[in-house]
Formats: sequence, structure tokens, C-alpha cells
Amino acid sequence: MKTITAVSSLLKRSLQVQVPLRKIIKSYSTGFITREFEEVQFSVPWGHVAGKWYGPKDKRPIVGLHGWQDNAGTFDTLAPLLPSDVGFLAIDLPGHGLSSWLPEGCTYHSIDYIKILFSLMRDLKWEKISLICHSMSAVNGFVFNSYFPDKCDMFVALDIVQPILSKNEITVNFAIKQFEELNKQMAISMQKTVPPSYEIEELVERLHNSTGKSISKECCKFILKRNIKPSSSSPSKYILSRDGRLKSMIFSVFSHDELVVMAKRIKCPHLFIRNNKAKHYDSELELKEIMNALKLNPSFEEHIVDGTHHLHLTEPHKIADILNPFINKYRPE
Repeated sequence: MKTITAVSSLLKRSLQVQVPLRKIIKSYSTGFITREFEEVQFSVPWGHVAGKWYGPKDKRPIVGLHGWQDNAGTFDTLAPLLPSDVGFLAIDLPGHGLSSWLPEGCTYHSIDYIKILFSLMRDLKWEKISLICHSMSAVNGFVFNSYFPDKCDMFVALDIVQPILSKNEITVNFAIKQFEELNKQMAISMQKTVPPSYEIEELVERLHNSTGKSISKECCKFILKRNIKPSSSSPSKYILSRDGRLKSMIFSVFSHDELVVMAKRIKCPHLFIRNNKAKHYDSELELKEIMNALKLNPSFEEHIVDGTHHLHLTEPHKIADILNPFINKYRPE
């Protein structure tokens, strides 16, 4: 309860007085160091993509991409541990965090986020991109690198190594479930109903439990500060500010043979870090074939670490100890 109360106080102060949370964390957070950053925005046809830029602005940074229904805050504890001479840009994918939602009537599809990478590269005039990706974004990073192997010069995948494997009836049933959720969210949007509001303490509990306790209660603040806003109908409560349609997102699926071909096409330095409790494939033989295909890349590395799915957020030093030598090797000045 003490942890929730402390997080509640921190979030309320940040949201009510509109003070950037990075200025408050220095005084209130314990166990994590901080690093100055700048809030940035990049234009897209339907609005903007928001992000947090750490470190040097005069050179191309590493781009951090978060998991499903998370946001750029997922890297708040890891970013300060990365090499200080290399910039780091953590972005909110469309519908998440402080980025614009897709227009009404549109459906979120995970593979569409690959277009954001090209928009970013065009906007900043980059020929290549460096990626640190968690969960859903690690899947998209796999697809991006297999489709466009010359566009990325460094790819780090956190806790997921490949897209969803097509499993016939299971895949069909999942798609049906997502379309049912989409219809539900569209009905809510059409009715213009007031979204439910919550106390901060309840939001912390909901996030903690919805991730299978993968995100500790102390670390919930790093996600929530970009995912909620004060309720207009209940001044003391808060609503979720991310797009509800994300619940119905459609995810790309591939056959096992397709994934093997795709894995063989990834050529850039590729680091895969996963927790020791993760279950990535129904068949160990199928997973072994994917890993063998990835290992044809001489600069592929795999590391298994004790922790949860959000290990990079809750215990960032475990990731940084592996990640920084990789960055220093493949992203030197």
C-alpha cells in the first residue's frame, strides 16, 4: 500500500499542475537514476507521433519502440543506463501515450507501425535506423529487418524474437475475438459515451495485475504518466488516454516456413534478450529452427536473463549490462 500511495502522490502532482514528470522523478523516485530528455513530435498525415529524445541531438540516435498498450515510458529506467554519447529516442506509437490516434473508422494493425519507421527516417533524413524493441515492437522489428535488411544497422529484440505463428483454428479464433472487440469499441465511439474514470491507486493495481505483475507497482508510474489524463466529469479521478481500439488490434501471423525464410534475411547486428520464464513457441523443435536461421547471422546474440516480460523497465541494469557492450561494439562513434 505504501508503494501505491507514493506512486499516487507522484502522478497526481504531475497531472494536476502539468509539470513534466522528469523534473519530479529526481526528487521522488528511488532505485532508479534519471536522465534529461526533450519531448519531441514528428508529423504524420493524421496528426503527430510523440517521443522522448535523450542525449545528443546532432547525430542519429537509437530508436526505442514499446510493446502493445505501453508507451515511451517503458524505457524511462533503461535510458539513463545507456551510453551517454549515443542519443536515444523513445517514441509513442500511434494510439499510445501522447501520439495521435488513427482517424475514426480505422483499425490498428501491428504491421502498420513499420510505416512509422519510414516516416521517421524521411523526416530526419536518415538512411538507416537503429532499433531497441520490446514485445510487439520486437515482432515488428523482425518483420522490418527481414523485409528491408539494408535499412537497419542494429536491432535489439527484448523478450520476443518472431511474429505470431499461424496455428489454423487458434489463429482464426483469435481473429474473430479481435473483430468482436473492434465492433464493441466502434459502438462505444459512435455513442460518445463518457469513459470510465479511476482513482490513481486503482489504475496502478489494474496495470500491475493486467500485465501478470510483470510491471512492479513502483514502475507503473512510468507507463501511466503517458497513458492517463484527468477526468472532466470526476475531477479527482483519471481516464485512460490511449485509444481503446488498441484492444482490438490485428496482429500479423506467418507460417513456420515463412518465419524461417524471414529469419535468414536479417543481416544486421541482432541482439535477442529474453526472460527465462518466457514461452515463445509451442514446439521446441520449431523454435530451434527459427533460432538456427537467426544464428546464420554472425552478429546474432541470444541472452537469457532471470526476470519478467518488462525486465527492461523493472530491472534495467540486467538489460544494460548486456546491451551496452553490444551498442559500443556496433554503434561506435
